[in-house]
Amino acid sequence: MKKIVGMALAMVAAIGLVGSAQSAVAPPAAAPPAQSGTVLPRPPEPFAGTIAPTIADAKPAWPKPVTAPAGAPNILLVLTDDVGFGAASAFGGPIPTPNLERLAAGGLKYTSFHTTAMCSSTRAALLTGRNHHAVATGTVVDSATGFPGYWSIIPRSAATVAEILKDNGYNTAMFGKHHNTPHWQESPAGPFDLWPTGLGFEYFYGFLGGDADQWTPKLYRNTTPVTGPLADATQTLDKDLADDAIRWLHNQKANGPNKPFFMYYAPGSAHAPHQAPKDWIAKFKGKFDGGWDRQRELTFAKQKETGVIPADAALTPRPEQLPAWDSLSPAEKTVDARFMEVFAAELSYQDAQFGRILDELQRMGQLDNTLIVFIEGDNGASGEGTPKGTLNEIGMLGNKVEYDPVRTARTLDVMGGPHSYELYPAAWAWALNAPFQWVKQVASHLGGTRNGMVVSWPGHIQDKGGLRTQFGHVVDIAPTLLEAAGVQMPTEVNGAAQQPVDGVSLLYSFGDAKASARHTTQYFEMIGNRGIYQDGWLANTVPRRMPWSTYTPPGDAAKDYTWELYDLTHDYSQAHNLASAQPERLKQLQDLWWKEAERNNVFPLDDRYGVARSVPDRVEHMNKATDFTYWGKDVSVSELTGPSFVGRSFSITADITVPRAGTTGVIAAGGSWFGGWAFYLKDGKPVAYEAFSQEPGEQYRIAAVKVLPAGKATLRYDFDSDGGGIGKGGLMRISVDGKEVARGRVEKTINIYAGLGETLDIGSDTGTAVTEDYAGQGRFSGDIEKVSIHLEPFGKGAASGAAGAEKKVQQGAD
Repeated sequence: MKKIVGMALAMVAAIGLVGSAQSAVAPPAAAPPAQSGTVLPRPPEPFAGTIAPTIADAKPAWPKPVTAPAGAPNILLVLTDDVGFGAASAFGGPIPTPNLERLAAGGLKYTSFHTTAMCSSTRAALLTGRNHHAVATGTVVDSATGFPGYWSIIPRSAATVAEILKDNGYNTAMFGKHHNTPHWQESPAGPFDLWPTGLGFEYFYGFLGGDADQWTPKLYRNTTPVTGPLADATQTLDKDLADDAIRWLHNQKANGPNKPFFMYYAPGSAHAPHQAPKDWIAKFKGKFDGGWDRQRELTFAKQKETGVIPADAALTPRPEQLPAWDSLSPAEKTVDARFMEVFAAELSYQDAQFGRILDELQRMGQLDNTLIVFIEGDNGASGEGTPKGTLNEIGMLGNKVEYDPVRTARTLDVMGGPHSYELYPAAWAWALNAPFQWVKQVASHLGGTRNGMVVSWPGHIQDKGGLRTQFGHVVDIAPTLLEAAGVQMPTEVNGAAQQPVDGVSLLYSFGDAKASARHTTQYFEMIGNRGIYQDGWLANTVPRRMPWSTYTPPGDAAKDYTWELYDLTHDYSQAHNLASAQPERLKQLQDLWWKEAERNNVFPLDDRYGVARSVPDRVEHMNKATDFTYWGKDVSVSELTGPSFVGRSFSITADITVPRAGTTGVIAAGGSWFGGWAFYLKDGKPVAYEAFSQEPGEQYRIAAVKVLPAGKATLRYDFDSDGGGIGKGGLMRISVDGKEVARGRVEKTINIYAGLGETLDIGSDTGTAVTEDYAGQGRFSGDIEKVSIHLEPFGKGAASGAAGAEKKVQQGAD
């Protein structure tokens, strides 16, 4: 009872602190005063007119529309993906980002700003102003578990900044990556309350998952799937997002010229897959031939030269788990330099598209009244590509696709294009996190959590081009935006009492580079890696699992981690461990971490990763049916909603009408050519196709030799698994109207569709195609009356003895 009362008092105090902190800060000269509105939506005002029996005696009165505070600015919030602190030229990195530099020249650079070390978690904290475990996003939504800190369900008690601004007279829109919808809700059946349009955004254009193919993405407009290719097939998704954002801006100002907007722009590029237009890749040819060790030194020197880091900062050494550049073979160096050329092209191209939005705001006369907060990365650079790198990120992580750099060296032009879903070697991520230790996922170290931030607000920031070194965290952004807009943090939203806000507005720092930091304590935790910051000191654990490994460390996640201690006030880069010199301080900070962890729903500690973590709880939300029926074309279902072909025998029966002999088109397809299944007609001949990966020799095609005549037909595909679990092969048989027409072996089967967000489609193949046997999405021009899918029990081999079946396609079987 005492604990409950204490938590209640803490909640009241925290809400009070947010209000008092905002009122205590002297806002910039033209910032609007705080507008009352602690209950949202605002309750309707009583009728102020007079009701009488006749209109002659009655007095009308209209409800007052909700309007933003006078002088409230437009707000543009930008969050990029997997960009390390030392990547962009704006923070001393090797990749040109002239538009971010242009923004910083008229604003401020924050060099002690922090994220959570992972995608979903940072995004949830950013939008709500609460710590990520406190809003049920302890890790990525794909790895949800059955505990309050890890449900992946942002609670109604933590309204987003978009919801609050919308209810205070703003128009709101989001473009790009969301990754805060639980994966079992990513379907047309909803529910949609955790899609962007359910979280306060009046308009959404982008994707829901952790990444998207930049050439052929799976996109949504609001809650409706977007079919068809990008408008410009020669450019990647970033151009399309910028085009749509500019289109929305034009319409918003056309219809509400005096109404401020809140735009959240979150491109997914820089996260795998690393893809970019060829001409942009060509700009960086040879730029990274010196390797990651040399590049990290060059970045470190540039950071000191430009004042991004203190003159006494130390360059932390390369982890022993990563190879020295000079230890690589010539073929490996060629490929690994190309990996970095592609990444540099992608980030530079992203900056160019952001620049188009800046240009348009300026052309429209809106830039001077727009507060822009640009966070360069939702965590550190990604080390998930393994020490070797990969051309198939999801295939590598989910299907154990192996990668051969020697073979890749012969096909460099493929890299960055539509047939590559690549992620660079982990050592490049380490280099791009200069001067810090470690990478994404590692919340214990600054390489995972420290990201550069730029703030621009013309007329409100006098110290143009200035640096800010106060400790900041992603939870501080929502309070900052609300204070700048003159909007109070509400106590109730849509009938839900609001939980305490963990962030502190950074507005105090806009006008004072020497102001004392107001965010003085912050815990960190991600997949077992953890730390605690207080008043310049950081205590943290040492990682036990490498970020590219799905291996679960043995022992106790709570007890078997070594702790370190750093004085960040005098050791900017977390280079000098003081644990043995100051054990008492370390113990005090460890005790504080446990208190903060309990308060924020961090427990139970769980350092499992990937399949080991997600499968047991993922099953909770899977469709456990064994029979599925789809009526007609233009149907798409997510992996969790639809049938899972993993580790089992299955059959697909389709009642179709062939429009003419020789037709090509998809009956059913799921995944992509990086990992997927397709069942279709090619020149009128039934085909079954599995792409285990895009690598040569890892596609399996079973086809009939006879052309189907025009008219009705029942087409059936039977896969007889060898049994024995995930990844095993089996015999595929194709029948037409009950007569077998083809059979053949599939030697390896996928565990997951390669391409996050890929769906099982009926009558077409949306997103990235599984095969080039059909053009584009391979729309079937005939009729599909019904597709029925039956699944046998998981892990059970076929009774037909598929394991001993012949391995060559039996064509022309009658």
